[in-house]
Amino acid sequence: MIKRLAKIIGEYKRDAILAPVFIAMEVAMEVIIPLIMADLIDNGVAQGQMPVVLRTGLALFFSALIALSFGVLSGRFAARSAAGFAKNLRKALYHNIQEFSFSNIDKYSTAGLVTRLTTDVTNLQNAFQMLIRIAVRAPAMIILSLLSAFSIHARLSLIFIVFLPLLGGGLFLIARAVRPIIQRAIQLYDKLNSVVQENLRGIRVVKSFVRDRYETQKFEQVSGNIFKDFVTAEKMIAFTGPLMQFCMYGCTLLISWFGAQFILGGSLTTGELMGLITYITQILMNLMVFSMVLIMLVISRASAQRIDEVLTETTDISSKAAAIPQVADGAVVFEDVSFSYAGDQTKLCLEGISLTIRPGETVGILGGTGSGKSTLVQLIPRLYDATRGVVRVGGVNVRDYSLEALRNSVAMVLQNNQLFSGTVKENLRWGNRQATDQQLVWACRLAQADDFVRELPDGYDTYLEQGGANLSGGQKQRLCIARALLKNPKILVLDDSTSAVDTKTDALIRQAFREELPHVTKIIIAQRVASIQHADKIVVLDNGRLDAIGTHQQLLQSSAIYQEVHQSQTRGDSIHAK
Repeated sequence: MIKRLAKIIGEYKRDAILAPVFIAMEVAMEVIIPLIMADLIDNGVAQGQMPVVLRTGLALFFSALIALSFGVLSGRFAARSAAGFAKNLRKALYHNIQEFSFSNIDKYSTAGLVTRLTTDVTNLQNAFQMLIRIAVRAPAMIILSLLSAFSIHARLSLIFIVFLPLLGGGLFLIARAVRPIIQRAIQLYDKLNSVVQENLRGIRVVKSFVRDRYETQKFEQVSGNIFKDFVTAEKMIAFTGPLMQFCMYGCTLLISWFGAQFILGGSLTTGELMGLITYITQILMNLMVFSMVLIMLVISRASAQRIDEVLTETTDISSKAAAIPQVADGAVVFEDVSFSYAGDQTKLCLEGISLTIRPGETVGILGGTGSGKSTLVQLIPRLYDATRGVVRVGGVNVRDYSLEALRNSVAMVLQNNQLFSGTVKENLRWGNRQATDQQLVWACRLAQADDFVRELPDGYDTYLEQGGANLSGGQKQRLCIARALLKNPKILVLDDSTSAVDTKTDALIRQAFREELPHVTKIIIAQRVASIQHADKIVVLDNGRLDAIGTHQQLLQSSAIYQEVHQSQTRGDSIHAK
């Protein structure tokens, strides 16, 4: 995992190396400064030698200036490398997610992926910056300060050795206790993001059902749990302060007491004692800071594991090395196809489907909720792969095509219509980036969208909010159909995509398809019999199995399911007419 993440540093490797180099140089200067101060006190101030004071003071000033310069440079390189690492990490995550098949995406919640791209990446960015700065600075300062202290007075410096295990051991125990709490809190961020996203997406439903208070309670519960975990962790971390002060003051008192005895004995000078006290502060402060780095690394480890999980996820649907680059026609054949989302042969949601669709045919698919209608059509462009059996398009196994060629030949309008923030034109050109304005109008006319688009404030240049929030359900469906038509597909799949459209408009769309797209294979999933009764053939599914195939008239004679649906809808229409 560490090697994989380290490779993502990429072009910022130079900055990541220079940052600790300048940190080490800054530490060296800071360790030299107390020695210069000791010389200033002993040979300048104590002796009343003004030239020595001036010369040593000037050396002290330039040493501090050099240390400051090294600190600024290390901060600059560290910030650049950490920000670059985070940028590359987000890019790697996002690009890998784009390669996911539907089955890969099903493993993760949307909120979980968003948290990884935001909170988890930020945690790793902070940890990386601390790693190349503080994790280098603190150990270097501790080691160099200890060596300098021993060079001044070895016996007196043994006091450091007594307090270091006490402080280090205490900080280790605190970090170990904090780790599981922080990990649990990070995982709760997924749930928090999920609650927020769900609420914002369904805000109209929340308002219409007056569920504001319930949604607020959901948010407060999750947010409160995160609050409790972080408060518990912070309470534990707060013990580092008293522990640090105890060690620092105890060490200072002992060194001052014994140092005074050594001064009286003539084996230590006042300046050297001041230098030792300075080293006390440097050693203990940096040990405490290093403990904070360890806690941050503990926090980031959980984030690193979550990120690595996504980075190492490989798509289970990909193109072969010698994939076929072009689809011949819109013929579709299902040969004894079975499918399970779990990949389990005992838990099939489609079983033994055999079906032949000729190029240019219009095929309707009807069935109850959960009968496998959407799953069946999603096997055509390989959004999922069949668990058993073969799906052929243009006479070729879909696994033998390049994904780009196959999916460019199949246009799908799914149940959940998704528009993106941008103008109407920009949304339509998802179907064809090179489409002219005339082609946009042509597609919208076929989808019965041209009239309402022209009535929008800026027509085709009207800006759509995220998800097409400023359009009605029927308008969004028609724009999605137009977008699909612009792909100039060989196969057009409409997955219940006219459910929010009135029957007259639905009929006009079907008429336009018959007249303008005679060579395109059209597969229409619908709940209304009226939407598919003129199809060349109608497929009836029941609990993942093929119940019947035939025309409208044939199924009225042979399929009990079709008869029941037809009778219920015609009876409902007659009651409504009365």
